[in-house]
Amino acid sequence: MGNIKFVKENQEVIAANGANLRLKAMENGVDIYKTWGKMMNCGGGGQCGCCAIAIVEGMENLSPRTDAENRLLKKKPENYRLACQTIVNGAVTVTTKP
Repeated sequence: MGNIKFVKENQEVIAANGANLRLKAMENGVDIYKTWGKMMNCGGGGQCGCCAIAIVEGMENLSPRTDAENRLLKKKPENYRLACQTIVNGAVTVTTKP
């Protein structure tokens, strides 16, 4: 078990190991999409890059970057992840809509 702390929303949710970050955010009412992403997101398939988040703490508690993340986030900082591709395995702090 690990907590996901959403900095901008000042919200913390509990996640079982192996939980998908995008799904946990959506289950708890945390909006991860900017305006355009709300209309044009791929639904969690790792195709659009609209669910990009920044990891503040706990990168070691996440799954490694996927090929889709490496392709879509190649010009972004190393702490950027796609929420839909990120599996949580411990405590993590994230910033949505970086």
